[in-house]
Amino acid sequence: MFNLNNSKHLVVIRNNTGCNNSSGTGLLKFAVSNEPVADVVLSGLSKDPLSRNNGTARIAVPESWNIVSDKVTVESYKTDIPICFDSFNENGEKSWFVISNGRFVVKNNDRILQEVLEDISADVIMVNVDPGLLAYREKIRWMSENKIASCCRHYFDSAEPTSNPIDWPHYIFIKTEVLGDIFTDYSLPYSFSDFMKKCSGLLKVCAINIAGVAFDLENKDGLFDFCNGHLNSLSEDSFSANDRRINRCVSDNCSKIPSNVKLVGKVLLGENVQLGSNAVIVGPTIICNDSKIDKSAVINSSIIGSNISVPKNQLLFNRVIREQETDWEKLSNVKKRKLDQTPFVDLKRISGDNEEFESWSRFSYAMFSKRIVDFIISLAVIILFAPILPIIALVIKINSSGPVFYKDKRQGLHGKEFNCLKFRTMIVGADKIQDKLRFVNQLDGPQFKIEDDPRISTVGRFLRDTCIDEIPQFFNVLLGQMSVVGPRPSPKSENTIRPSWRYARLSVRPGITGLWQVCRTREASKDFQEWIYYDTKYVRSLSLRTDLSICWRTASQLTKRFFHQF
Repeated sequence: MFNLNNSKHLVVIRNNTGCNNSSGTGLLKFAVSNEPVADVVLSGLSKDPLSRNNGTARIAVPESWNIVSDKVTVESYKTDIPICFDSFNENGEKSWFVISNGRFVVKNNDRILQEVLEDISADVIMVNVDPGLLAYREKIRWMSENKIASCCRHYFDSAEPTSNPIDWPHYIFIKTEVLGDIFTDYSLPYSFSDFMKKCSGLLKVCAINIAGVAFDLENKDGLFDFCNGHLNSLSEDSFSANDRRINRCVSDNCSKIPSNVKLVGKVLLGENVQLGSNAVIVGPTIICNDSKIDKSAVINSSIIGSNISVPKNQLLFNRVIREQETDWEKLSNVKKRKLDQTPFVDLKRISGDNEEFESWSRFSYAMFSKRIVDFIISLAVIILFAPILPIIALVIKINSSGPVFYKDKRQGLHGKEFNCLKFRTMIVGADKIQDKLRFVNQLDGPQFKIEDDPRISTVGRFLRDTCIDEIPQFFNVLLGQMSVVGPRPSPKSENTIRPSWRYARLSVRPGITGLWQVCRTREASKDFQEWIYYDTKYVRSLSLRTDLSICWRTASQLTKRFFHQF
């Protein structure tokens, strides 16, 4: 068993580092040479891929770059990178030696990576991250004439084997017990082909791709996205301030900021930064040491290097300024940056759901008036049915053994789980029998329904047909877990089927009734599609008028169903 906590981590930044042998742009050298961008980048590079020893990595940089840092361990090298592994197995424990490609800041699913490292018996494991393996992504295989051959959706972060790379991968994991067989001269070759020659014939080498995102620091968009993500992940408490009015200046050594300068969003300022009167800085933006922003200049979502003087009235948007420009006028042409194939991913979490819920203002109908109406209606219904609730409970107990109420986990507003209440209409253990009856399911999608379901009790069938079984849900409404009108309350397992639909329907409280319930046609193989369509349509058209219409149609249908029982 390998001790993951005892792994050693080396990050190697190479001059003209390439991906597929393409030369670098010099952007990485700029990023690690200019504070405070350097602090952000080096901190990101030093984080352990397994999230065990964050910030403990050694970072090797070319000697000619003259990089010094008091935040992380930086070591210089000329050609080959020195490796010292004499102290690795002092306690006789097996561990990993991790080599990272310093061109990329990588965010990966460390749980998946840990499982892979524990299962694979190879001595050397090459690891690249692949956004296509993240949860809720689709892989499409194309035929000639742009025809789709197949489509595969990933519902969970995953990993898959692949062929050995032709250039330095994002990570190389080496068992410490074989380090002496590879690094006989105590140095890591500069060339990847030379490294592979040291491994070939002696050791078992394999390669995998795992779910994750890599930010290419030699690419403007990659550097920009990583820095933006870093700033966005910081809390407001991380930002020190000269006074209460300016609460987004991250430096204790900032020059006094004029009162008429506007800082909007999260702005990272280096030391001795001068901001002219009426300048506007919109975050996320980083301005490095000893730079000057002249009066009335507007800097929006940009990175400004050290010793840069931005002239007055200059407009910069989505720019990385590395050195003093001579033609500022051409930079004023604001063009939106093309979207990368890998869009920005929140650095706080790579795995799991990236919530993108609809939002409404605090005093809108959806957030304020609707909740008041729900409270009044639910309270009225509970008072109205209070005399007959004990009678229903008694009949259920007499008819079949088990509890009176059935409680099941459902997802409510923004995915928060709650116990959804109903009168029990089935025999105890019905949920376990469902799997055996799945082959006769009459509905498409994740739902389940069959005619003459043998799990339903005699009383339960009447309660279902008249919808009396759902009366206890008004207690959920009273507690704010549900609404009278809204999408059907669903468990997490059903909501994972359609991510975009999930984010829409969980933007509001689930309802006892809803648009799908009153509009569904029950046609074969269409019910799930209609469920998605009507739930998302309800969120888009949410209003008092829509809710009143649904309530009226529901009341009409319930009246017909009730009298149809007799």
